[in-house]
Amino acid sequence: MSTAITKETFPVLEMTCAACAVSVESMLKSAPGVKDAGVNFANQTAWVQYDPTAATPETLQKTVRSIGYDLVIDKDNQDEVKEEAQRRHYNEVKQRTIWSSILSLPIVIIGMFFMDMPYGNWIMMVLATPVVFFFGRNFFVNAWKQLKHGKANMDTLVALSTGIAWIFSAFNTIYPEFWHQRGLHPHVYFEAAAVVIAFISLGKLLEEKAKSNTSSAIKKLIGLQPKTVLLVDASGDTKEIPISNVMVQDVLLVKPGEKIPVDGKVVNGESYVDESMISGEPVPVLKKQGEAVFAGTINQKGSFQFKAEKVGADTVLAQIIKMVQEAQGSKAPVQKLVDKIAGIFVPVVIGIAILTFITWMVLGGENAFTHGLLTAVTVLVIACPCALGLATPTAIMVGVGKGAENNILIKDAESLELGHKVNAIILDKTGTITEGKPVVTDMIWNTTATDLRSVLFTLEQQSEHPLAEAVVSYLKVKPVKLDSFESITGQGIKGTYEGKTYFVGNKKLLPVTLNQIQLSQAGELQEEAKTVIYFANEQELLAIIAIADKIKETSKTAINALQRDGIEVYMLTGDNAHTAAAVARNVGITQYKAEVLPAYKAEFVKELQQAGKVVAMVGDGINDSQALAQADVSIAMGKGSDIAMDVAKMTLITSDLNSIPKALKLSRKTVATIKQNLFWAFIYNIIGIPLAAGVLFPVNGFLLNPMIAGAAMALSSVSVVSNSLRLKVAKL
Repeated sequence: MSTAITKETFPVLEMTCAACAVSVESMLKSAPGVKDAGVNFANQTAWVQYDPTAATPETLQKTVRSIGYDLVIDKDNQDEVKEEAQRRHYNEVKQRTIWSSILSLPIVIIGMFFMDMPYGNWIMMVLATPVVFFFGRNFFVNAWKQLKHGKANMDTLVALSTGIAWIFSAFNTIYPEFWHQRGLHPHVYFEAAAVVIAFISLGKLLEEKAKSNTSSAIKKLIGLQPKTVLLVDASGDTKEIPISNVMVQDVLLVKPGEKIPVDGKVVNGESYVDESMISGEPVPVLKKQGEAVFAGTINQKGSFQFKAEKVGADTVLAQIIKMVQEAQGSKAPVQKLVDKIAGIFVPVVIGIAILTFITWMVLGGENAFTHGLLTAVTVLVIACPCALGLATPTAIMVGVGKGAENNILIKDAESLELGHKVNAIILDKTGTITEGKPVVTDMIWNTTATDLRSVLFTLEQQSEHPLAEAVVSYLKVKPVKLDSFESITGQGIKGTYEGKTYFVGNKKLLPVTLNQIQLSQAGELQEEAKTVIYFANEQELLAIIAIADKIKETSKTAINALQRDGIEVYMLTGDNAHTAAAVARNVGITQYKAEVLPAYKAEFVKELQQAGKVVAMVGDGINDSQALAQADVSIAMGKGSDIAMDVAKMTLITSDLNSIPKALKLSRKTVATIKQNLFWAFIYNIIGIPLAAGVLFPVNGFLLNPMIAGAAMALSSVSVVSNSLRLKVAKL
C-alpha cells in the first residue's frame, strides 16, 4: 500500500546569498524520505515533498541546521518566528559591521602610516583579534559547515584569507627572529584581515536591508477580512460571531463603512460598494437585491443583508491571497553572478595556493619552505574576495540612492539588476495611466442664470452617488436651502427650490426631450469614454456634465519613451471595453484588454513570461497585487494601496509615469557598473595571483611582497567603490 506524500512549505533562516539557497536545496533533496524540494531565496522559503513515514519536519530541520541554516517548523507562529529571526539577524549583522569598522580604522592608520611605531604590531594584533575571530566568527563557522559537506562559498575564501593573514601576522609579531635569521623582514597583514571582515560585513548588511519582507503584504491582505460579522437569525435578530463560524447560506448584515466579510448575494437593502480592490475602478458600484458582493470590499453609506455563498478559502479575497503567495514563491532563486563566480573561484584559489606551496617545496632549493609559505600566503591575501564582495552591493547602494533622488524607491536589488532586460511592460489603467479619481471634465450650460450653479451644487451635495463628489468639488459655490430632496435609485436625484423642481441624473430621469445639438454634444462626450449626467428643470435641459477619470499629462510621453526603447506596452483594466479603447487610443497603446479580473492579470503576466518575455508590471491597487508578485520587475505607484507597494519591488513616489523609463535606464547603468566592478575585482587577480605564486622568480628572481599584495587588494576595493560612485553623476 503506497503512502501519501506530504508537501509542506517552511520559512528558512540565515540564508544570505543565492549559493546558500542552493546548499539548503541540495541538502533537503538528499535527506532520507524526501522526494523533491525547492528553495526560494527571494522569499526565504523551502517547499518539501516527503514521505511522512520516513521523514518529519524535525528531521528536515536537523538536516538544514547541519549546514548552518534553520527551518521554522512551528506552524502556528511561522510568520512571527521568521520575522523575529530576520530582525534579530539584521541587528546582529549591523552590530558586527559597526564594531568591526570602528576597530579596523586604527589598524589601517597604523598599518599604512605608522608601521614602525613602538609596539605597533602588538596594538594591531590586539585590535584585529576580536574583529577576525569574534565579529567575523560567522565566516569561519559557515566555512566549516560547508567544508563538512564538501562545499565552498564566499565565506570559505573570507575565512581562509583572513584566518591565514592573521596567523601569519601573529607568528611574525611573536617570533620575528624566524625571518630575521633568513635575512627577511617580517611583515604583518592585520589591516588586510580586519578590513576584509569589515567590508564583507558591510556588503552583507546592505543585502539584509535590501531584502523585502514579503509577508507584510500577505498580512495586509488578510487584514482586509473583518474578525467578526453580524449574523441575522430566523427571527430577524442580529448577533456577533467570529468570521471563522460563518457557514454557506448564513444571512449577514453589513453596516455603512464596514468591510464585507465573505462572498455572497444581496437579499435585502441596497448600497454603493467600493470594489476597487477587485476591479481597480475608483467609482463604487450600486448593489441591489440579487447582486454579488465580495469579501474585503467596502460598503459605503447604506446597509444591507446578504446571503453567504463562499466562505473561508473559497472567497475571491482568499484566492488573491493564495495567488500572491504562490507568485512570490514561484520564482527560481536568482543565481547572482558573484555567487556563481565564487563557487568556481574559491576552490581554484585554494588549489593555486596549495600548488604554489608544493611547487616551492619540491623546486625551491635551500629557502624552499620560507618562499613556499610566503608565496602561498601572498596568493591567498591577493585573492581576497573584498573587491568581489563589494562589486555588487556598492553599485546597488549608489543605484538605490540615485533612484531615490529621481522619485524611484527600490526595495530589492534583484529588480534593479533585472530591469535592463525588460522587453514587455503591463500598465494598469486606473491610477496608473489615469489619475484614479473621477473629475468633471466638461460642463456645458444652456442657460446664463448663475444661481442655478448653487442649486446643482446643493443637490449633488446631498446625493449619495459616488459621482456627486466630482460635481461638488468642481463647482465650489455657496449652497442654497432646498424645499425638498429625493433620491431615485438607478436614475439620479430630484429636488425643489423656490417652487421649481430640478433633476440631476441619467437620460431616464429627464422630463424633457433633448434636441439634436444636445444629443450630439452628449454623444461626443460619451465617445471619449466620459460618463454624462444631465441637469434639467421641468421645462428645459439646463446643463450637460461630463465626468471621467482623467489621463495623466505625462502618460503619453512615458509610453512613447518605452516604445522607442523597443519595449512592448500592454494595458489591462477592469473597466469596460469602450472606456479602455478610448484611453488606449489617447496614449498610443495598441495592445489592451478590458473587463479583466485580478487573476487574469497574473495569468497574462505568466503567458508573456512563457513566451520568453521579461515582464514589468506597473499597478496601484490590491487588484494588481497578484500580477505584481508574478512579474519579473514590479513597480507600484506611490499614491496606490499599501499592499501594491508592499508586493512591488519598486515604488514611484511621484505619479509621473516618466519615472518608469528612468528606472529601467538606471537598471542598465547599474548593471554596467556591476560588470565593470567585477572586471576591476578580477583583473588584478588575473595579474596578481601568478606574480604572487612566483612565476617570475626563475626569470629574474622577482617575488611579490605580501605587503604589496595587501596594497593591491586595497587598491582593487578602492577602484570598485570609486567606479560605483560614478553612478551618482549619471544622467537618467
